Amino acid sequence: MPIRRLPPELINRIAAGEVVERPASAVKELVENALDAGSTRVEVQADGGGLSRILVADDGCGLSADELPLAVERHATSKLAPGDDGDYDLLRILTLGFRGEALPSIGSVARLSIASRAKGQAEANAIFVDAGAVGQVGPSAFPGPHGARVEVRDLFYATPARLKFMKSERAESLAITEELKRQAMAHEAVGFALDLDGRRTLRLPAEAAGPEGRLARLSAIMGREFSDNALPIDHAREGVRLSGFVGLPTFNRGNAAHQFLFVNGRPVRDRLLQGALRAAYADFLARDRHPVAALYVELDPDQVDVNVHPAKAEVRFRDPGLVRGLIVGGLRHALAAAGHRASTTVSQAALGGFRPAGFPPPQPSAAGFSAWRQGGWTPAAVADQVLPGLSELSARAEPDAYEPAGMSEAPSPAPVFDPVDFPLGAARAQVHETYIVAQTRDGVVIVDQHAAHERLVYERMKAEMAEGGVARQALLLPEVVELDPAEAERVAARAEELTALGLVLEPFGPGAVLVREVPALLGDTDVVGLVRDIADDLTENGQALALKERLEEVCGTMACHGSVRAGRRLTAPEMNALLRQMEATPHSGQCNHGRPTYVELKLADIERLFGRR
Repeated sequence: MPIRRLPPELINRIAAGEVVERPASAVKELVENALDAGSTRVEVQADGGGLSRILVADDGCGLSADELPLAVERHATSKLAPGDDGDYDLLRILTLGFRGEALPSIGSVARLSIASRAKGQAEANAIFVDAGAVGQVGPSAFPGPHGARVEVRDLFYATPARLKFMKSERAESLAITEELKRQAMAHEAVGFALDLDGRRTLRLPAEAAGPEGRLARLSAIMGREFSDNALPIDHAREGVRLSGFVGLPTFNRGNAAHQFLFVNGRPVRDRLLQGALRAAYADFLARDRHPVAALYVELDPDQVDVNVHPAKAEVRFRDPGLVRGLIVGGLRHALAAAGHRASTTVSQAALGGFRPAGFPPPQPSAAGFSAWRQGGWTPAAVADQVLPGLSELSARAEPDAYEPAGMSEAPSPAPVFDPVDFPLGAARAQVHETYIVAQTRDGVVIVDQHAAHERLVYERMKAEMAEGGVARQALLLPEVVELDPAEAERVAARAEELTALGLVLEPFGPGAVLVREVPALLGDTDVVGLVRDIADDLTENGQALALKERLEEVCGTMACHGSVRAGRRLTAPEMNALLRQMEATPHSGQCNHGRPTYVELKLADIERLFGRR
């Protein structure tokens, strides 16, 4: 078959298949054009799931009459300019769009009209494109002082086969809504509005640029619960800045749909960033639970390549290890700073469990922990005030002889304040020999004694392992693990890192590694399966998460068996000692599986239950 040159109309339709995958893709491209034009407000209308009609209106700089024909010409753009040497630098992209493909691609498969008035001009103009046929520029009645109105009708009518692959109108409308939400999260200083089939679905006024405005925008999109349980992130390293907000470990979801990642203002789906997020929370959540987060990475444009995906949904970093390390380190620092804080949704669920009919739903306060910190108290300060010489509650080998070491010998310190002023208050009772009921200054705290002590023992085991290293045991016969040559090379390159985790291996030919020692904690383990899991993690996430997770799982199991069991009757000093240790231990607000270790009920919420408020 001879080689033929394809006609321009067919070329544009092929390009449209890459750029305009569905109506939400068209909305994404048009909204990005509006943002690049310096808009402060973007309005989107969609009918019939976006297949019948899409309208995107903005108040940006607008287009002049001379620019309109160029705007619908393929590979014509205002977003790339030649340097002093006349070359175009694709490694310094400062805008969301840059290829000049969106408008001609949309116009090749739909009926496209653009009406615009350029800033500083009195006349408004319009141009029409029908399935690739470009009309003449003519006058238009544009309503605003400047900006553009881009309308797309009958999307994919020129390629009927594409319509067969579209989902339902409702599914396409949901995709448009999600796309606009992501753009709104990335640009809090821009107002957004969305109408679906004539109904106002989304209205987001412009917020002040900065952390407060960003959190307000995230709260409007992700819900007030997220803002009540969000931890601020702001870290920088070697020219890369990480900011945003992440949820407490007890504020989690069953999938990763509530994880939003942005790079230089661009919403992306990046496996490296998602893997780093998973690694940061690996110590706090079960494998089937996922954190809630909105993270923003900012770095020099020449350190990231945004031209690696047709829809610009993925990016490639020049130094992925630096970015990944910054995310993991920044998130773990924020989680450690949260201390024993647990999400407010836990207390809301508890109140909902016994709320009497006829009363309005309570609105729990999120104060508590932050007020305690503002008073100058920190976990370290609390640890200095509790009983000196207090050791772990499970120090005794015999559970029946349970008694905190040093409890009877150590003299009580002079009281600094009323015990109810401690963050977790003073123990008042034990219920069902499982739950500790404590009184705080403004409420009640209920603690799951087994889950809480399990976390305390687990944190101690981690600290001891970090201080003394992971104990190793040599294999009687070294195990040869066959892998793909590329996988074997990746695993062998991380031999030093794996040795620190207790796994000693070395290259063994082009497609295999030889394992000599394994972590003693794992006991009789499947060495071949472990190494292959590590190889998969290195391919997908760039880190050996499988080994770390297995070690943490073993530590968690040991902590579970070595902690105070449910059904154990505790004395008042023992209960108070447990509360004080929780206050002094990071991450004690959730057990090793992400479940809460305590529930706090505010006095105001309890009074609402009885109609006192």
